[in-house]
Amino acid sequence: MLSPEDLSALAITLKLAGFSTVILLLIGTPIAWWLARNETRYKAIIEAIVALPLVLPPTVLGFYLLLAFAPSSPIGTGWFALTGQSLAFSFSGLVVGSVIYSFPFVVQPLQNAFEKIPPQLLESAAMLGASPRDTFYSLVVPTCSRAFMTASILAFAHTVGEFGVVLMIGGNIPGETQVVSIAIYEHVEAIEYTQAHQLAGLLLVSSFLVLLFTYWINFKGKKKSWV
Repeated sequence: MLSPEDLSALAITLKLAGFSTVILLLIGTPIAWWLARNETRYKAIIEAIVALPLVLPPTVLGFYLLLAFAPSSPIGTGWFALTGQSLAFSFSGLVVGSVIYSFPFVVQPLQNAFEKIPPQLLESAAMLGASPRDTFYSLVVPTCSRAFMTASILAFAHTVGEFGVVLMIGGNIPGETQVVSIAIYEHVEAIEYTQAHQLAGLLLVSSFLVLLFTYWINFKGKKKSWV
């Protein structure tokens, strides 16, 4: 049985992943659509910025985010003026950091799906009188439903397993910023291998099931397209 502290870490992790995934879809979808439908000289720069968390060490990103979230920084000062709370070492800071770190896991799958939509299909919708918004919600979203599901699953799973960024900007505050990955690290440091095995095994099984479900959905979609 998991201890109350581990259950609290699990609840915070799921809450963090849920909030981050929703925000990522809201922000990442229009950016992915713009990258897929525009060919400007700035596109490569934006794509490189979006993909940067894939190659940047988490501690490096976490370090710079920690500096940006500091009470003396413009972002930290503005956040404190709006909320009366510090952004660093808070759940809100974890959400912001997780959104930034998981950004490519949402934008890239959606961008790839958007780029595969035939331009003629969008032109036909426009000729029939559909507005750009109607075309997107009634045509693009259903067509790319598997990509939206894949992006959501990857963003959620990646946030659940993150360690470096959340440790740098959130620390290890039980009941507030202590997530499962940090709880496992704490158990290992304390030579509490039984508790570490329980949490690590839970993440291992859940991660495998998430990936299995994602690949199964993609396989089913490809199989239908062959018929």
